[in-house]
Amino acid sequence: MPKNTKLKSILIIGSGPIIIGQACEFDYSGSQALRSLKEDGIETILINSNPATIMTDPSMADHVYLLPLNTKSIIQVLKEHPQIDAVLPTMGGQTALNLCIEADEKGIWEDFGVELIGVDINAINITEDREQFRGLMEKIGVAMAPQATATSFLQGKEIAQEFGYPLCIRSSFTLGGAGAAIVHDEKDFDKLLRRGLEISPIHEVMIDKAMMGWKEYELELLRDRNDNVVIICSIENMDPMGIHTGDSITVAPAMTLSDRTYQKMRDMAIKMMRSIGDFEGGCNVQFAVSPDEKEDIIAIEINPRVSRSSALASKATGYPIAKVATKLAIGYTLDELDNQITKSTSALFEPTLDYVIVKIPRWNFDKFEGSDRTLGLQMKAVGEVMGIGRSFQEALHKATQSLEIKRNGLGADGKGYKDYNQIIDKLTHASWDRVFVIYDAIAMGIPLSQIYDITKIDMWYLKQYEELFQLEKEISKYTIDTLDKELLLEAKQKGYGDRQIAHMLGCLESQVYNKRDELNIQRVFKLVDTCAAEFRAQTPYYYSTFESDMELADGTRYADNESKVSDKKKIVVLGSGPNRIGQGIEFDYCCVHGVLAAAECGYETIMINCNPETVSTDFDTADKLYFEPVFWEHIYDIIRHEKPEGVIVQLGGQTALKLAEKLTKYGIKIIGTSFESLDLAEDRGSFSTLLKEHNIPYPEFGVAENADEALALADQLNFPILVRPSYVLGGQGMKIVINKEELVEHVVDLLRKIPNNKLLLDHYLDGAIEAEADAICDADGNVYIIGIMEHIEPCGVHSGDSNATLPAFNLGDLVMQQIIDHTHTIARALNTKGLINIQFAIKDDIVYIIEANPRASRTVPFIAKAYKEPYVNYATKVMLGVNKVTDFDFNPHLEGYAIKQPVFSFNKFPNVDKRLGPEMKSTGESILFIDSLKDDQFYDLYSRRKMYLSK
Repeated sequence: MPKNTKLKSILIIGSGPIIIGQACEFDYSGSQALRSLKEDGIETILINSNPATIMTDPSMADHVYLLPLNTKSIIQVLKEHPQIDAVLPTMGGQTALNLCIEADEKGIWEDFGVELIGVDINAINITEDREQFRGLMEKIGVAMAPQATATSFLQGKEIAQEFGYPLCIRSSFTLGGAGAAIVHDEKDFDKLLRRGLEISPIHEVMIDKAMMGWKEYELELLRDRNDNVVIICSIENMDPMGIHTGDSITVAPAMTLSDRTYQKMRDMAIKMMRSIGDFEGGCNVQFAVSPDEKEDIIAIEINPRVSRSSALASKATGYPIAKVATKLAIGYTLDELDNQITKSTSALFEPTLDYVIVKIPRWNFDKFEGSDRTLGLQMKAVGEVMGIGRSFQEALHKATQSLEIKRNGLGADGKGYKDYNQIIDKLTHASWDRVFVIYDAIAMGIPLSQIYDITKIDMWYLKQYEELFQLEKEISKYTIDTLDKELLLEAKQKGYGDRQIAHMLGCLESQVYNKRDELNIQRVFKLVDTCAAEFRAQTPYYYSTFESDMELADGTRYADNESKVSDKKKIVVLGSGPNRIGQGIEFDYCCVHGVLAAAECGYETIMINCNPETVSTDFDTADKLYFEPVFWEHIYDIIRHEKPEGVIVQLGGQTALKLAEKLTKYGIKIIGTSFESLDLAEDRGSFSTLLKEHNIPYPEFGVAENADEALALADQLNFPILVRPSYVLGGQGMKIVINKEELVEHVVDLLRKIPNNKLLLDHYLDGAIEAEADAICDADGNVYIIGIMEHIEPCGVHSGDSNATLPAFNLGDLVMQQIIDHTHTIARALNTKGLINIQFAIKDDIVYIIEANPRASRTVPFIAKAYKEPYVNYATKVMLGVNKVTDFDFNPHLEGYAIKQPVFSFNKFPNVDKRLGPEMKSTGESILFIDSLKDDQFYDLYSRRKMYLSK
C-alpha cells in the first residue's frame, strides 16, 4: 500500500487549452495520473478548461470542473470539496505549475489544509528562477554556459557588453521558449531584450553565451521517496543547440555519445535532481555537449514535472512515466511497483531499446501568412510524429511518412529542391523542412563537410543520409523486372516506401508491392517491450520492420513476427496522425471513445496512429496498438495481417477519411458511412444536386480548375466570393475575394500549392449568421441531433475560430425548425451511419447549407462535455450496427449556455496578421459556462464579434 494512507482525495490541475508549446501530451499525462489514482481507490477531482480532452471526460475523474484555470476557480473547487487532502500539479505543464505557485503565494493551499505532492515549491522556484538555478549548479559543481540575470533593460545591455555575441535571451517562468531568442549582433539586441522582459511574468531574463553548434541531449528521470532514481530514456537532438527541443528532430536512444560521456551525464542528472528539493516524481534534464573529442558537458535546464519529452519517452520505451510518477507522489517506491509492460518485473529498472525512435515536429506556417519560418529558441511546432524502426534510417523514413505534408519519405518522390542557393539558404537559416533539404543537398553533390559546417548536425547523421542517397542511386539503375531481392529488402529495411521505390524504378507502387509479395519480402511486427526481449511482455504494442529470413535446422526459412493474430472479431480504428491547426486533440478524444465502445460491443480493438502525445497511442487504450504511420502501405499490411471486420475512418479527422477511397477500392469494409457518401459530401457538384433535389437552399457556387474558369464564374456569382480547395481540413487555402484581381491572384497561388485541385467558388453571404449542428444517424434513417450551436462571429470566420454557443441564443423558431429539418433530410440523403456535422448560414430568415461532413467534428467533444452525454460511444455503436439511435435514452443536461472559445498562439508569430477569416488559425479551445446572456463575458464577446473579420 502507499505509505501515505492519509491521502483519500486529490486535486489534479490540467493544462487548459492547447497552445504552441503545450499540447495534448498533458492530456495524456493527466489521464494516466487519474487512472493511476483510481487504481488505489483515491477520490479524484480535476480542474481543466479544455473540453476536447479525454481527461475532462466524466468517466476519468470522480468530479470534473470545466472552469478557467485561475485561483478563483481553485478556491471554488476547494470550498465545494473540503475533503481534498492534496494537489498534484505536475501533470498540467507550465500552466498548472504557475497556477500552483500563485495559489501558494496567496496562501490558498495553507488556508484549506491542502498538501502539495509530486513536486516541491522550492524545486519549482529554483528551476524556474534562472539566477537561483545557476547558484545551485555552481554549488554542486555542475558546469553551465556563462550567463547572468537581468531584471532591467540597462542590466541586460551591460551583460551583453561583457559576454559579446552571439547571445541567448531566455525569459523566466515561460513555456515553449516564449520570449527566447538568439542574438547574433548588437542591432537586434535592444528589441529582443525588451520583448523577453515583457513576456516574462516576473520581467526577468537570463542572458547566456550562445553555445551554437553544441550537441543537445535530454534525460528523463524518476525518483522515489527512498531516493531511488532511474533514467527512463536518453534523447538526442539531431539539431544542435539554438533550436528549441520542441522544434528539433530528436532520436532515442542517444546515438552519437561515447559511453564515458553518457555515464558522466547520468551522474550529473541524478545529482541535479537530488539537489533541487525533496520530491517524488518525474523530471526532465537538458544538457549541451561540445562537438569535439573532449565532449565537455554543460547543464541547460531541469523541469521538475512531466513534459512533452516524457510523453515521447513513455511511447518510445513503453514505460508509462506519468502513471509511475503519480504512484511515487502518493508514497509508493519504485521497487514496490510493477513494470506495466512485462507485469512480471519491477518498475525499478531502466528500459533497454532494441530499436530506434525518431520524432519530427509538425509545423503549420501556412496558417500564419508572413510568419518567420526559421527555427530558433522559441517553439513554433503545433504537433509531432514518431517513427519506430530497427535502424535510424528506417525510423527517420517512417517519421517523414507520418507527417502528412504530401511527401512519401526522404527523397525519391520528385519533390526535392533543385536550386543550389535555396538549399544553402534553408540549411543556413534552419528551416522547418531541413530534414528533407539535407537529402536534397547530398543529391546535388554538396560535400558532407560543407553541410556539417553550415548546420553543425553531427557527421554520423549526415553519413546515414548519404548511405540512403547511395542506395537510391543504386536502385535507380534497375527496372522492376531486374531488381533483385537483396537490394529491394535493403531498401525496405532502410524505410523506403513502395511509392519511393516505384519512383526510382519508374513503375507503379502496386508493381513494387506485388514484387515484394512475390519475393516474400513482408513486414513483420515487433513488440515494444521495455527490456529488449529479455523478459516476456504482456502488452500488445507493436511497430513494423523488415527482417532477413532465418533458417531453422530443418531448412525452414521464416522471419519472426511477434504479433499473434487471434480468432476474435476485430475492428481497426484509424487515428488522426500529428496535431495541426484544424485537426487536433478532439479527434484523439473521438478515437479513444470509438475504441472503448467497440470493445463494449465485444470486438477486439486495433488502433493505428503515429502521434506520441495522445491517449489513443497509450499502449493500454486498445487491445492492440500499432505505432505506425497513418500511410496507406503501412495500414494495408496491418489489415492484411489482422483481417478485421472493418475499419472506422470517421473518428480520425481528414487523415483517416482520406484513406476511405483506397480502402474501398481494395475491398476493405468501412464501418459506418460509406466512401460513396463521404465523397458525395466532399464533391460540391454532386452535393448541391442532392440539396436541389430536396429543395434545400445553398449559396450560389461553381467549380473551377483554372483562373480562366474562375473569372467566367465570377460574372455569374457576383462578389464577394469565397474561394476554397476541395478535400482540405481547417479551411486550408480559403479566402474571401472582392474583385477580379484578388480572385486571379488567389486561384493561381492555390493551384501552385495544391496542383490539380478543384476549386469551389461560392457567393459569400455577407452579414449572415453562422450555425452548425452535429447529429447521429443510423442505417434505418433515425436521426438524433446532439447539438445546434450558433456562432457569435458572423459567417466568414472559420467555425474553428468562432465562439460557438450551445444552445443557439438568437435564432427564431422558424430558423431552428429549418435547421432541424435540413439536418434530418441531409443525414438520411447521405445514408449517414454514425456522426455528421452540418454548417449553416442564415440570412433573412432563410437557412442556407454551407457544407456537410459525415464524420466526427471538432465540436462533438464540446457538446458531449456541455450536455454530459457520451455521444461518441453511442455513434460508434450505431456505426457498428449493434444499436439504433432509438435504443439510447438521450438526456442532455445544461443549465444556461456553454460557449466554445477558440484560443490562438499568435504570440509565437509577432508580425502575423491576427484578423480572422475563412482559414482556421486557432490552436485550441476552452469551454465557458454562463448562466444567462446578461453575463459580462458574453456581452464582451458579442460586442466585438465583427472586429476581426478579414478576407
